[in-house]
Amino acid sequence: MRLLHIDSSARPDQSDCNPYGSHTRRLTSRFVRRWMAARPADLVSYRDVGQTPPRPVTGRWIHAVFTKPEQREPWMRDVLAESDALVDELLAADLIVAGVPMYNFGMPAQLKAYIDNVVRVGRTFGFDRSRAGDPYWPMLAGMGKRLIVLSARGDHGYDPGGRQAHVNHVEGGVRDVFGYLGVTDFHSTAIEYDEFADERLKSSIAAAEHAVDELVDRLLQEVERQQAA
Repeated sequence: MRLLHIDSSARPDQSDCNPYGSHTRRLTSRFVRRWMAARPADLVSYRDVGQTPPRPVTGRWIHAVFTKPEQREPWMRDVLAESDALVDELLAADLIVAGVPMYNFGMPAQLKAYIDNVVRVGRTFGFDRSRAGDPYWPMLAGMGKRLIVLSARGDHGYDPGGRQAHVNHVEGGVRDVFGYLGVTDFHSTAIEYDEFADERLKSSIAAAEHAVDELVDRLLQEVERQQAA
C-alpha cells in the first residue's frame, strides 16, 4: 500500500518534542509510525504543505487547466507542473493521512492551496456539459482510497452536537472536497483545549492519541481482510 502523509500546520515541530510544536504533526506522525511498524513494506510519500505550500491558483493556472491537454502551450505545462505532481501523488495513494489544524474555524490557507491544485477537471473529476443529469463525476471513486483527517483546536466543543459544532468548517470542508472527487471512506479525530493549556488539554491529547491507535488497528484489520479475500 501507498500512504500519503500531509502536514499543513504552520508550526514546524511536534508538540511532543517542542512545547510550542504542532498537535496535528504529533498525531499524523503517530499514525504513520504505528502503521509502518505493522506494515514496513508499505510506501510513504510525505508532503509538508505547512512549511512549503503550493502556489495558489492564478489566472494563468486557470487558463492552462481549461485548455485541452493536446492544445497546451509550453508555458501552460510549466504553470501546471506543480499541480500535476501533486495530483500524481494523490492518485498513487491508497491512504491519505492529513494533519489539519483549525485556523479561524477552517483549514489553513496552505492546505486550501493544496486542495485547489488537486481538484482538477479531467484528472480528479470529470465534466461534460452534454452529459444527461449531472455533468460532473468523481474520477477517484472505486479506487479504495481512505482519508484520515487529524485536527487540533484552540477551544472545545467542535464535534457534532458540541457548543461550537456549527462553526467547525475543518473536517466537513476537507471531507466534502475529497468526497466530490470520489474519496468517501473518511475518518477523523482531534485535540481540543490547546489555548487553555491545562489538564483538559493533556486529557484531550491522550484521548486523541488513543483514538489514533484504535483507528490504525481497525484499518489494519480491514486491509488484512481485504487482501486475504
